[in-house]
Amino acid sequence: MNKLKKNLIIIPLTFLFLSIGALIVFNLGTSTAPHKAYNDFIQDVEAGNVIEVEISQTPKITVVDKSGNKYITDNPFSPTLTEDLLKKNILVSTSATLPNNERAAVTVFAISLIATIFIVIRKKSVSGGMTSVTTVDGQSVSKDKYSFDSVAGNEEAKENFKDIVDFLKNPEKYAAYGARMPKGVILYGDPGTGKTLLAKAVAGEAGVPFYAVSGSDFVQMYVGVGASRIRNLFKKAKSHGRAVIFIDEIDAIGKQRSSNKGGGNDEKDQTLNALLTEMSGFNESEGIVVIAATNRLDILDEALLRPGRFDRHIEVSLPDVNAREKILKLHLKNKPVEDIDIRDLAHSTTYFSGAKLENLVNEAAILACKDNAAYITKLHMDKAFSIVVAGHEKLDREGLKEDDMKITAYHEVGHTLISHFMIPEEKISKVTIIPTSKGAGGYTLTIGEDHAYHNLDYLKRRIMVLLGGRAAEELIFGEKKITTGAFNDLEKTTSMVSNMICEYGMGKSLGLLRLSQLQGVPKEYYSTVVLEECKTLVDELYAEVKNILSNNISLLHDLSNELLKKETLYTEDINSIISTKAS
Repeated sequence: MNKLKKNLIIIPLTFLFLSIGALIVFNLGTSTAPHKAYNDFIQDVEAGNVIEVEISQTPKITVVDKSGNKYITDNPFSPTLTEDLLKKNILVSTSATLPNNERAAVTVFAISLIATIFIVIRKKSVSGGMTSVTTVDGQSVSKDKYSFDSVAGNEEAKENFKDIVDFLKNPEKYAAYGARMPKGVILYGDPGTGKTLLAKAVAGEAGVPFYAVSGSDFVQMYVGVGASRIRNLFKKAKSHGRAVIFIDEIDAIGKQRSSNKGGGNDEKDQTLNALLTEMSGFNESEGIVVIAATNRLDILDEALLRPGRFDRHIEVSLPDVNAREKILKLHLKNKPVEDIDIRDLAHSTTYFSGAKLENLVNEAAILACKDNAAYITKLHMDKAFSIVVAGHEKLDREGLKEDDMKITAYHEVGHTLISHFMIPEEKISKVTIIPTSKGAGGYTLTIGEDHAYHNLDYLKRRIMVLLGGRAAEELIFGEKKITTGAFNDLEKTTSMVSNMICEYGMGKSLGLLRLSQLQGVPKEYYSTVVLEECKTLVDELYAEVKNILSNNISLLHDLSNELLKKETLYTEDINSIISTKAS
């Protein structure tokens, strides 16, 4: 909208300068004839020196003498002037138009005016086809051409869209079979998994206009504005015949409507009602498909998700190792790369979304550019990995105290040792005591495996790894010297234990009940017993962690001292020290 307003301001200014320029050019380009008094003109006529007179409806007339010279004299506007001149065999030409220079200026003025009106009208209308971008009430038609080849991974989601693409290309084919295609498709999943890109690819594959809007575009403080914009959006889409409407973050307007019976009619409810009405109002034969994206499918209104509106619900999940490999290949395709094992990198980026993988590759490219390197190498990719996961390393570390570095070293080695003993299937890639820009005093980086879900045993072992840092501090420096460094570990531990007992049905106090679904039951009936079970579980796991570290105290010291010397230890360093101690 801001760009449109700027264009509308520029147009009148351009029009003004064009007109002024035309007047200057034509006035300069037209030679000015000398002026003679009217009495001198009469004397020339009587003497027979005039051969032609041009009379117009202006205050001046143009005279041509026998020598071919022109001059201008006053126009007496006499009704007998023409007759008198003709009697003396003088050629008389008459014109009701303006002089040449003024006529040219008026012509330019008219052309500029017509052009201005045409441009303003064009700016206010939505042009058709996939090759233009027009903004009207926040709605835009994408000009970019995408296809399923632009989307790496998400094979299941792409397969779910193939019949919809075919329907957009040939709606009559499905009408002949009496098949009703989905009016709407909901894409849900974690942020950054490629929901928007997938919707663009559907429109690109079908070759139809793609209207991309955000749910927040319809949220207004004035009642009725959002509903009006919904109606305008569908009206514009219908004007193109076949189209894809994409509504990102639909939960902004699609949340469950208020059950308040006080008669209140909130703006979001009106907007949602308008969307529901529009989706029920168009026919499948019109070739319009609405695609929406959300990270919170559970909070959407049931009327929005019912068949006949958003018929299909497609999960766009985090990519697995094969999908990550395809995504990395896609992003590295046009970049200078050397010595990078993409398959190994795909294994190292467990639980990375497509957006995070793109960011990883981009950070590596930036690092290679800063180094003026000919290629993006494994070294750049490793540095980028640390930046994406933990942040940039702090360059100025002179202010760090030796005691703080020692505490950090034992804390991180505590995580490392418990991970090595309890979750050996996960590779310990790196442990460092170099502070980062994200506030970490140090960190231990492990590379996990892809799992669709985790069992009780794994969750307990994962909690033990989180508690390893605090346990090492207490074991080495004493209970009274524990620090705030375990804050983030304890936050994650609390969340995991709470979910295990209250949501996953892995505890005894609630059994197979979910705490979030218990409504109308006073909290005092279960809060104390649930809290006690959570605390008991954590205490048991913490005691086990301290026991493991106590039994490997010399290994804890050796790894910590080596970490203090080098500041960063990698897989080879850790395995070497552990294997040496074991032998």
